[in-house]
Formats: sequence, C-alpha cells, structure tokens
Amino acid sequence: MPESDLTLLRDAAIEAGRIATRYFKSDQQIWDKGSGQGPVSEADIEIDRMLKQRLSAARPDYGWLSEETEDDDKRLSAERVFIVDPIDGTRAFVNGQTTFAHSLAVAERGRIIAGVVHLPLRGFTYEATLGQGARLNGAPLAASARHQVAGAQVLAARPQLADDLWPRGAPPVERHFRSSLAYRMCLVAEGRFDAMLTLRDAWEWDIAAGALICTEAGASVTDKHGQPLQFNNPHPQTPGVLAGGPSVHKGLLRYLDIA
Repeated sequence: MPESDLTLLRDAAIEAGRIATRYFKSDQQIWDKGSGQGPVSEADIEIDRMLKQRLSAARPDYGWLSEETEDDDKRLSAERVFIVDPIDGTRAFVNGQTTFAHSLAVAERGRIIAGVVHLPLRGFTYEATLGQGARLNGAPLAASARHQVAGAQVLAARPQLADDLWPRGAPPVERHFRSSLAYRMCLVAEGRFDAMLTLRDAWEWDIAAGALICTEAGASVTDKHGQPLQFNNPHPQTPGVLAGGPSVHKGLLRYLDIA
C-alpha cells in the first residue's frame, strides 16, 4: 500500500501545483487568520478542497488532517491518516515568491510511511516511501556528511538562533532561510544544507512529509528534546524540529544540552 499511496500523493500534489500556478500573482482574495497564524488565500482553500475530495475518495478509510480543514477527532481512531498542507509558505506565495510548497503525507500508527513535497514553480518534486529511500525528480537524495557544527549551513528563522534559547549559547553556524518548513527539510535531505531547525512548536502538516524525506535520505530528525517525532497527535504539533546530517544533528543537540 505505501508505494501506491506515494503515487496517489504525487499525482495530487501535481494537481495542487496546477491550481497554485493559476492563482500565482493573481488578484485573489486573501484573509488574515488572526492570532499570528498568517494569511490564507483563495488558492489554499481551493487546493484543500480538491485534495480532500481526491484523496478521501481514493482512500475512504484514511483519516484527514489539514491546515485548512476544521479538525475532526475521528482521525485519531484511523489506522492511516492523510496529513496535508495545501500551501506551505502561503506568505511567500501571496508575496509572489516561488519557494512555497505542497506537502502531503500518509501516517500509519504515528509514523510517516509516504510523503511528497512539490514546488511547482521551481519544478521540484521530493518524495519518499518508508524503507525505499528519498528522491528529487527521480534522483536519489543523500544528506550532508559534515562532522563539525562550527560553520555548518543551517536553515532557521533568525529568532531561533537567539543565545537565550540555547543553554550553551547559539551554535556558530551560518544561518539561511526559506519560508516553507517542508522545503527547508527537503533541502537538508538533498544535502544542500547541513541542518534545519525550529525550536518553536511545529504543526504536523508542515513537517510530516519532509520528516520522512529527510530520514530516508540518511538525515537524523527529532524534536528539540532529541525525541523521535510522532504524528497524528490529538493536538497536532511537535515540540520543535531539528533535522540534519547525523553528526551536525548530534552536535546541535549538545548545544541544547540534550546529547
């Protein structure tokens, strides 16, 4: 089933990309969700509706968790659950930037077994199936083999490297940023960056697909406490995310006094 799930996710993500491309730089309606949650656009809503109809029709016994759908606790009793972000990086999308992504995953009893992250305007499709490796446009991915934290290329929002968040002081890394958490994780899987991190709670839909793509590429992925990620939680957040090549990941945990 996971391999056919991957095909299903890939096809749905490509259709999501077609919708997003149609709305990109258009005069669409945009609303502010309030409470610091950021914007939601017409494209988000249409893509969410399409994904729910398409994926649920194909797998009616799967649960559903999406950023743009009101949560239903029926998903908690489902063996498998779709975890979807219709547009990860909506702020970038409505600002005319091309680094937004569609993030689609299937969780089975708390672990991700298939995931796709698609960036339609970059022409990138990252994907993975549990135990089968990770790929970008069909080519295998491998995470960074760097050993030293000092000078590592790390994707993070600037506030996440404030000294007061790190018991040993912020690590001496070179910081970079991309607006989509899913894309940041895929760039780590690709080996273009040594690690990514956020110490803030992360929504499952932002990281589910990226987490599998990272681990299948050989990266280590945990929460900020060094614990494995679990998905389809009653409150669908994890306490931060830290993903990176194994040595850099371990080194960053030392700066958090975890390892």
